[in-house]
Amino acid sequence: MQRHKQTKHELIPKLGEVLTDWKDDFARTFVTFLTDFNVEKSVTTEHLKGLLEKNFDAGITLFRLVLEQSKDEFTETLKALFFDNKYGHGKISFRNNPNEYLAVLENYGLVKAINTLISRKYTWKEVIQERLKMGRGSAIKGQKRGKNLEDFVEVLVQQVFDKFEIRKSFIGANGLSTAKADFCIPSTQHPSIVIEVKAYGATGSKQSDVIGDVRKIIDEKRSDTYFFLVTDGVTWTARMRDFERLIEYQNLGDIYRIYTQQMRDDLLADLKQIKLELGI
Repeated sequence: MQRHKQTKHELIPKLGEVLTDWKDDFARTFVTFLTDFNVEKSVTTEHLKGLLEKNFDAGITLFRLVLEQSKDEFTETLKALFFDNKYGHGKISFRNNPNEYLAVLENYGLVKAINTLISRKYTWKEVIQERLKMGRGSAIKGQKRGKNLEDFVEVLVQQVFDKFEIRKSFIGANGLSTAKADFCIPSTQHPSIVIEVKAYGATGSKQSDVIGDVRKIIDEKRSDTYFFLVTDGVTWTARMRDFERLIEYQNLGDIYRIYTQQMRDDLLADLKQIKLELGI
């Protein structure tokens, strides 16, 4: 057998595309399932009920795609929507009470989303845009979710304080170590207030890291430093044990108060009150 010594210059020109197909057995089943779904007028919950009765997994996949959520994201959404349902959020829950199951999804906006999608006329450019969204959209949505909640808090902080620092590490109580916080008021050297912002599902921090990040701030801050935690996201109900741990910290006094976007007025009032009391 002759020996060969190959080079990249020899091999690269010979590289070609390996043919593939995105469809597996489920995808082929789903395409048939979608093709067979015909409605003359607007979609109702009865149509959706029929889809789930025909093929629950394909129906749920259709709902997820209509709502533009990844599989993991939609699973968390379902857990949150059905968090107090003893039958869970899947097939057993649907079979136990189909009408109630569909009512929850309709209230979430599924029927409206499907009808809006059906009524649209797409151009080829919009199809390309949709492919881009599915490829990059999940990570970008997570980043924006976190940034939007930070912006929400920053607007309120700016209304009350002239001096504050954003997304920096503050000096801990012992003066030797630090911890990161989204807002330090009035500064990272001697913060009277630290605010941490955690949007559920935002990228940059795994959800399991939220407890660790909060615990780090609690351990490092002075006992007389106010610690505000701002969080939001209905899917917290799918991680209720972690959320309960945050509430435990608040009940123990480690966190002054936990706020959501619906508690905007409470957050603003507390910021103003503390400013008045501390003279900062």
